[in-house]
Amino acid sequence: MPGSGTYLWPVGDQIDLFGEAADRSPPRPARQRAAPSPQPELEAARRPDAPLASRVRPRRFEDLVGQSAVVDTLRSLAESGHLPSVVLWGPPGSGKTTLAAILAEATGSRFVTMSAVSAGVADLRRAVAEARELRRSGRRTILFIDELHRFNKAQQDAILPHVEDGTLTLIGATTENPSFEVISPLLSRSRVFRLEALERDDLERVVRRGLDELGTAIDDDAMAGLLEAARGDARVALNALEAASALAAADGAAAVDLAAVERAMQDRTLRYDRAGDMHYDIASALIKSVRGSDPDAAVYWLARMLEAGEDPNFVARRLVILAAEDVGLADPMALPVAVAAQQAAHFIGMPEALFPLTEAALYLARAPKSNSALRAYRAASEAVRQSGNLPVPLHLRNAVTGLMRSMGYGRDYRYAHDYAEGVVEQQHLPDDLVGRRFYEPNPRDR
Repeated sequence: MPGSGTYLWPVGDQIDLFGEAADRSPPRPARQRAAPSPQPELEAARRPDAPLASRVRPRRFEDLVGQSAVVDTLRSLAESGHLPSVVLWGPPGSGKTTLAAILAEATGSRFVTMSAVSAGVADLRRAVAEARELRRSGRRTILFIDELHRFNKAQQDAILPHVEDGTLTLIGATTENPSFEVISPLLSRSRVFRLEALERDDLERVVRRGLDELGTAIDDDAMAGLLEAARGDARVALNALEAASALAAADGAAAVDLAAVERAMQDRTLRYDRAGDMHYDIASALIKSVRGSDPDAAVYWLARMLEAGEDPNFVARRLVILAAEDVGLADPMALPVAVAAQQAAHFIGMPEALFPLTEAALYLARAPKSNSALRAYRAASEAVRQSGNLPVPLHLRNAVTGLMRSMGYGRDYRYAHDYAEGVVEQQHLPDDLVGRRFYEPNPRDR
């Protein structure tokens, strides 16, 4: 029944909470439902005018490609009848939505889908009320929430008690690390499964299915280019294949060629979330490449960040930290170079800011490395935590009043410039730390 909103479909059916009638028609009790017509969402996905990615979406475990370890475990749980709430964590196009739908079908559950981008607490309450009603008749509900990390704490709290008491089984999909984006109580009641971008061979199998559906062929170099550009994202590969097939047909070509693939892909947007995992992963790669004295990798990760639209000031701050933390006293000029690059980038902005930032990244990568400053501070801070507020030796204190002088402040202090080479032997540490060494020179320190 198209446009039936949140009406209760039978076991294994798929529901979209945001159908046309979702805000106009109240849900009908399950007992009023006779044997229904086929699922409208799945029927729509099979239509010839549906996107290729929808038409070839797997509907059985046997049809899934890749993610074998995760799929085997979830299949066993589904077949045992004890499927827990699940968080599927992986990049776009790795099969999270497909896997969730197959799990619902395998467990004979009502499948309710919503997107955290547009859903609210009221939608969650409506889904819970329907799941509770359906549970009385012995049916279970799987609530699939796409982009789970977009839900705030209050929205996630609204799901929690109903996951805990078994009113519904949650399957959440997220591209971000759930340790940071999902509240701890919800995580503790769920199992997290990590999905990876599809391997090249698995992605090729997906593309071959798309070719069969389209009834067309593809040149070898076009296939290689498509797989390279898709970077493990099945949805990107299928969408590009569908567009390339249409372009090839318009040109009268018998098969999809490389030119059609290139025209279909255009400039593929780099996957990069300035507040998410990819942001931190690439920043980490830049830092470790500079620390590892690999200028080629350093400039590559720098370009990945800047080409994806990263704030150049963020990059500049990382370089300044690297100069002090990892180059340090092995090349005291590294910090001025990094600070100059930060100032220049701030002053001129993008795209020209790439020049001083690249210069600084290459300089730091090629520079000798020493973390003696970091190690010295860590040792000193540990001593502070262990020894607490040790008093400053009297001879090091400023005697700014007569009373202070009478109490011994500054007495017997030796002014270093009065001695040869400007060096004087005297106690500078608190009494309890005399003789302690915090700075251990690196052979490369200057």
